[in-house]
This record gives sequence, C-alpha cells and structure tokens, in this order.
Amino acid sequence: MFRGSPTAYVAKKVRMIQHPLGILCILLLIETLVLFFSESPRTKKFFHFPPPLFWIYFLPMIVSGLGILPTQHAIYPKITNMVLPAGLILLLISTDIQAILKLGRPALLMMFTGSIGIMLGAPIVVLFFKPWLPPGAWSGFGALSASWIGGSANMIAVKEVIHTPDAVFFPMIVVDTVVAYSWMGLLILLEGVQKKYDAWNRSDRGVVEELARKTDATDARTKKFSYQYLPLILAVAFGGSWISNGLAEIIGGGSFAWTIILASTLGILFSFTSLRKLEFHGASRMGYLFLFLVLTSIGARANLSGISSAPLLIVAGMALVLIHAVFLLIVSRIVRIPLCLVAAASQANIGGPASAPIVAAAYEPALASVGLLLGILGNVMGTYLGLITSQLCKLLG
Repeated sequence: MFRGSPTAYVAKKVRMIQHPLGILCILLLIETLVLFFSESPRTKKFFHFPPPLFWIYFLPMIVSGLGILPTQHAIYPKITNMVLPAGLILLLISTDIQAILKLGRPALLMMFTGSIGIMLGAPIVVLFFKPWLPPGAWSGFGALSASWIGGSANMIAVKEVIHTPDAVFFPMIVVDTVVAYSWMGLLILLEGVQKKYDAWNRSDRGVVEELARKTDATDARTKKFSYQYLPLILAVAFGGSWISNGLAEIIGGGSFAWTIILASTLGILFSFTSLRKLEFHGASRMGYLFLFLVLTSIGARANLSGISSAPLLIVAGMALVLIHAVFLLIVSRIVRIPLCLVAAASQANIGGPASAPIVAAAYEPALASVGLLLGILGNVMGTYLGLITSQLCKLLG
C-alpha cells in the first residue's frame, strides 16, 4: 500500500510530459475545457465566481503539482516572450481613441482620478502592511495595480516584466477575484442612493445627458472568427511580436519591459490604420486566447506555497480599493460629478471593459458604452501606469 499524500501517489504513477509539443497540447486543452464549460448554458453558472480566468491559472498549477507537467521548462518563457506581446497587440488594435476623446472632461477626469487613486494607494498599502507582508509582496501589488487600472492582460504583462514570484502572484489572483467582485456588487448596490448622493453633491446631471448624445450604446466587437482573415490576424500579431522583441534588443538590450511597452504602443498605432477592422473578424477574441495560453504557462510554473498569505492580502486589497474610492469621491465633490460616472469610472478601473458597461447601465442605461470606452482606456493605460506603480511599490516595499 502506498503511503504519503494523494499528490505524491499520482506523481509516482503518472509519467511527466517533457516534450514541448506535449506540454503545449495540455495547456491548450485546459484552456479549451475551461472556456467551453464557462460558455456552455448548462455549466456557465459555476464560473460566475471564481471566474474562468482563475481556473485557467489554477488548473495548470494542479496538473504540474500532480507531476503531469514540469514546473520548469524552456517552453514556458518562450510562450511568454512570443505570445504575450502578440496578444496585447490584438487586444489594443481595436482601440477607438477618437471615441474615447469624445467622452469629454468629466468622464475622463473620473477615469484618471480612479487610476491615480490606485497608483498612489498601492505604495501606501505596501508601506502600511509591510511588517506583515511576505517577501516580494511589492511586486504582487505592482501587478495588481496594472489589473485595477486596466485588466488581466495588463496584470500578466507587468507580472512578467517585474518578475513577480509565483508564490506571490497566485494569492494576488485570489485578491483580484474576491475584492474586485465584491466591489462590483457594492457599486451596483449604491445605485439605490444615486438620487440622494447627486442631490447632496449638487451634481451636474447635464453631463450625463451630454454623454448619452455623444456615445453610441452598441458594441461593435464580435466574438466570432472570420476564418478567411485568421491568417492575417496571426501575421499581424506575431509580426508585431517579432518587431517588438527585435526593437527591444536594440533599445533596451533585450529587456522584456521594452518588449511589452513596444508591443502595447504598436497595438495602439495599428488602431489608427485599416488594421483596426480586424476587430470585426475576431482579433480581440484571438488576443484573449493568446492571453489565456500565457496564463496557463504561468500557472504550470506556480505552486500553492504562498496561499496562506491570501487573507491578509485581501484586507490590503480592500484598503487599496477604499483609497481609490476616496480619491473619486473627493474629485466628484469638487467638480460636482454625478454618482453614475463615479461608479462607471471605478468599475472601468477595477473591473475592466467586460464589467464596466454593466455597472454603468445599472445607473443609466444610456451610459453602457461610456463604461465600455472607459474600460478600453484602462486597457491602454494599464501596462504603462502599472510599471510606474510597481517602481513606487518597490521603493516603499
């Protein structure tokens, strides 16, 4: 009879996959299964919390812990170096800068205020909780700040650039899930006090009416691939990744930080060209698939050694969100901005473009597209501002 843990038993019975193509196949299979069941009408309710992103990271960790995949292999950094820049380019290629600028001063002011609240709040939280935080926690909050300014793509990009330890990163995934979803619920709940807040704040409701006229409530993005355009989408993605890596070698000596910055910038530049039309043929959908593949490779390298710090980090994450909220409420009071824009900008930061329209529409249905555009703006800024915030956290951590 075998003595020891079930994990050790499975690891002894299962032969570890070492071939790069075998590893890639397993990672893609995990990604496929999670996405399939999260979108299936029968099972998608089980992915409301934790969300698919959590499982795409967590399941490869379990598989590698069982000894099916190695925790260290040359294929993992190659996936990051080639696929992550490609994914960022595809996610940013549909950015409509002109539509974002049409949002006007109040909406953009709220968005930037929320981002500044995260940028300053993260190092403050690191400094305050420093005696109780695990080593390297500053890098975890650096990656988290990128997520709470932009989204998951920004979080992964910054994580790889600043080399956030896997033992720190997994608890931050938990923080990102628990705190962000709790905050979204609170923002939706606060819709009930919107009239009282705006009356107390003497909010300028004309701003909301003007925004509704400026923006279109439709989302032009598609989740379907046009397969005749798929080769072009792949060529643009990996061609841009190749250019970004090549320029990073020239400018920054091969620094991955430069690769990420250049890829993000290249994606935004592409959005000013006819390549932006690739979004109608599934460019961002492919970008997310690339992003999730990178996340599976990160998960396979990780372990559960840092999970014990999650409760403390959740408290620290809540403190960070409260600082972010204080910044928003102060500026809202000074400029007399309605609560609906405060909530939309906050969710655009903390939640991103997927959930910001939901919160915005809960307050004012006509503002759904405002939430979407603010979330997209967060994606544009997230990597750049996340890298700056990481350095601030490092100074105080």
